[in-house]
Amino acid sequence: MKRKVICITGSTDGIGRAAALQLARTGSAMILHGRSSERLDEVKEEAAALAGGSNVMVIKADFSSLKDVTAMAEILLGENIPINVLINNAGVYMERRELTVDGFETTFAVNYLAHFHLALLLEPLLLENRARIINVSSVDHFSAGFDRGNMQGEKRYSGYDAYAFSKLCNVMFTLEHAERLKGTGVTVNTLDPGVLATKLLHAGWRLSGQDPVYGGDALVWLALAGDVAAVTGCYFENNRPVSCSALAEDPQLRRQLWDISKEMVGK
Repeated sequence: MKRKVICITGSTDGIGRAAALQLARTGSAMILHGRSSERLDEVKEEAAALAGGSNVMVIKADFSSLKDVTAMAEILLGENIPINVLINNAGVYMERRELTVDGFETTFAVNYLAHFHLALLLEPLLLENRARIINVSSVDHFSAGFDRGNMQGEKRYSGYDAYAFSKLCNVMFTLEHAERLKGTGVTVNTLDPGVLATKLLHAGWRLSGQDPVYGGDALVWLALAGDVAAVTGCYFENNRPVSCSALAEDPQLRRQLWDISKEMVGK
């Protein structure tokens, strides 16, 4: 079997780290992303040991900065890395409204906009390798509304609403991107990984949750399973495609989000 090259954002903690280590055990070549050099070095060492070699690359980038996202993409494009799977997983939960260096609300910027930007920048590599794109969402996306005048929490803000909206954007982006890439061999899917004991869960809900390994299992399945090799434009729960929010199913609203996002990253 040809070695898969898998890129995971937010792979130093939580389900991203769990998935990275599980995928390393399969012999996959790993591209690990995080914003802490020390934690990247730690997970790189673990992944390399499990992979039985040193075929692990790390990239440091802060996803609250679109400049950092662009720099990450330029490294991968410059080295013409044959990415077979892109897992957009990095995420935050912010109790208070804070703006990024680019002037965007942080939850929206990190959880959604950075991944929108990264996926489109990497599209030449993804097309060439008929890659799988996996966007990590949440069941909380069902709770979100779509108010164009409050996308950045300008009128009202709560940590939960911002998080839920960012996850709705992940699903909307998935369905729209899948539609635009039909016939290319690239697949785009999204999932709810479950209620897992991650720092993000503790920050937003202060619950215990399951071991992140369970979320890692779901990511590994979507990344490698032959059963879903040709499946695209789906939202998964418990390894099954299920219905998502009616807002995400609205093609006009999805195109509106796409256009707004393109304008944002263009600035």
